[in-house]
Amino acid sequence: MSKTTDISALTQGVQAGDRRALARAITLVESGRADHRADALKLLEAVGTDKQALRIGLSGTPGVGKSTFIESFGLMLTGMGKRVAVLAVDPSSTRSGGSILGDKTRMDYLARDPNAFIRPSPSQTQLGGVARRSREAVTLCEAAGFDVVLIETVGVGQSETVVAQMADLFVLLLAPAGGDELQGVKRGIMEMADLILVNKADGDLKAQATRTCADYAGALRLLRKRAQDPEGFPKALTISALEADGLQTAWQEMETLMSWRRENGIWDATRKAQASFWFGEDVRQGLLALLQDDPETATRMKAAEADVKDGRMTPAAAAAEVLRPLKDRLR
Repeated sequence: MSKTTDISALTQGVQAGDRRALARAITLVESGRADHRADALKLLEAVGTDKQALRIGLSGTPGVGKSTFIESFGLMLTGMGKRVAVLAVDPSSTRSGGSILGDKTRMDYLARDPNAFIRPSPSQTQLGGVARRSREAVTLCEAAGFDVVLIETVGVGQSETVVAQMADLFVLLLAPAGGDELQGVKRGIMEMADLILVNKADGDLKAQATRTCADYAGALRLLRKRAQDPEGFPKALTISALEADGLQTAWQEMETLMSWRRENGIWDATRKAQASFWFGEDVRQGLLALLQDDPETATRMKAAEADVKDGRMTPAAAAAEVLRPLKDRLR
């Protein structure tokens, strides 16, 4: 992406549904360069926020079959005439910062579907496994006219709930397992889930998947009812991504839930709350960037970090010392 990015042409390409233009636009918003960031803000303003897709956040334990599910589910939706975008966030190495970004190879058939768009992105070690600019990539996919945007996160963990701040509904994908499996899933994830899909309900695992689904259905009934749910939600279902069994039922449940939320004003209220959340996040990230770019603050941080490492100061005391001049300046 050059310094002379033609924002007007890129905007027109995205709004026309050009997948190559969309890929270039997402690359632009993911860039950390200052000049690219300025162009990205212009682009996001230009594409607008008039179009709304159904945003589905998807998480699951490693090996549960997320890629197989996304491909089968995505092909079912494109077969119904819908346009599907997949934002698959790959784990980044904490050492090198690199990612494998192999989702397109794992979703070969969906990647070749003209009504689908798959974009693997590095998590860049962000908490929650959601790339920092994923929400802006979602906006671009909506502007490109996609009907459904699937946001695949890295895995299951307490911090994974950040995906709820950019999705309309949250799907937790699980594999058949023993009774102790229920103890391994964080309560926070359970409370955020709108649908729990127990995958691999086929062959020898079908009976075990049914039992696992019953266990989770029972656990969901013990949770406090949420204001954003109609009667019967959240719920657990069995599916087989390999045999494409149960996917139609899962989609019907998603449509039922979203229709109810739209009719009761919850959809709009949630979108507004999410916009407010990300405004606050951008302000916090911007303030942190200003601190890191300030030479005096950077020098103080380096000295304080050395004191913390050598045990001369506690982390909390060192942080307070670094921020003290800034507090004095703002008074």
